[in-house]
Amino acid sequence: MPLARVTPVLQAHVADLEAKGTAKGAEQVVTAVRPSAGDRGPRFLLEGQGEKEFLRMNSNSYLGMGLRAEVVRAEEAGSERYGAGPGAVRFISGSYAPHLALEAALARFHRREAAMIFSSAYATVVSVLAPLVAADTIVISDELNHNSIINAIRLSRPLDKAVYKHLETAGLEAELEKAADRARRVVVVTDGIFSMRGDHAPIDRIMTIAGRWDDRFPEGVIVVMDDSHGVGAFGRTGRGTEEYTASAPVDVLVGTLGKAFGVNGGYVVSTAALVRFLRESSPMYIYSNPITPGEATAALRSLELLDGVAGAELLDRLRALTRRFKDGLLRLGFETLPGEHPVVPLLVRDTARTRALVRHLFEHGILATGLAYPVVPRGDEEIRFQVNADHTEADIDYALEVLGGFGG
Repeated sequence: MPLARVTPVLQAHVADLEAKGTAKGAEQVVTAVRPSAGDRGPRFLLEGQGEKEFLRMNSNSYLGMGLRAEVVRAEEAGSERYGAGPGAVRFISGSYAPHLALEAALARFHRREAAMIFSSAYATVVSVLAPLVAADTIVISDELNHNSIINAIRLSRPLDKAVYKHLETAGLEAELEKAADRARRVVVVTDGIFSMRGDHAPIDRIMTIAGRWDDRFPEGVIVVMDDSHGVGAFGRTGRGTEEYTASAPVDVLVGTLGKAFGVNGGYVVSTAALVRFLRESSPMYIYSNPITPGEATAALRSLELLDGVAGAELLDRLRALTRRFKDGLLRLGFETLPGEHPVVPLLVRDTARTRALVRHLFEHGILATGLAYPVVPRGDEEIRFQVNADHTEADIDYALEVLGGFGG
């Protein structure tokens, strides 16, 4: 068989990853979810762990929408009315009324002219950047941008690309100066919230700098921000990094339906002209099925909740729980980063200790993600905690108690 000769090569590659400590390994399998009860938030059962319950502190479901009865019922109603799947890509036969309603609602929420949804946020980033980057475009990117942005730039084949040091707007401006008179168009791309650290882009300053340099390029400076971890979890009303920094609207904003909204899929909002262009040129929109009608209905319900009284209460609760956890870490003598986002990094700065602490948490029924060398540089080892609005004060206090009991 043709695979017989390549199989040893593939196995050697995986063995090398395992030896380096960068292999992902076996995935945890959730076998059941037990709803909130009393002073405890949701608990998760895992394959191989019997009836042992786990507090999940490694989830992007910042508002707990995925387990809310209203959202679950909305998905069921959408599936009952339209079926389990879309049937085809949208330009053939796969566009349903909930897709259009969701796009219109997202555009209103972000105060933009138009929106379009994709199968995932990763697909959105790749399918937005690739058409926007022409052969005479220079792309400028923050050094800690997400893998989706890095790969999108690779696929785009720009005239040139530049990377500025994390959050350093002076470096961004220096790269714009270097690009002047070399390109017709510049695309500046950044995450809104950086998912491993919970810090945010100074998008207000980035927009000001882009405005200063816009006239130096025949087709301008286009700012693209992926705020997948920001929208729904950051800012007074959950409108993300733009709202938190009081920034002018970015030119192209990417978000996700799979984190704070608790469902699945990604989206982009911008001008009507740009969205129309993307519908004709984005490969993962044109050639991939959309999210299901049930998912679109559920996401629309989540958005309605976020933009109402329930959303304001959830955001207040999320901020309070995040403060409680961060304050507790500091009292225990742990190091973390300042900020209001519910991604809370515990900076361990030692690989062996990071792995030991993750094991300690797991043994005590807490799921958290450890990042150790060589996945991150030596000295940057951390455990990434993620606070969710369906955690309780008792959950937070229990996590702190377990951390306080670590002797390693």
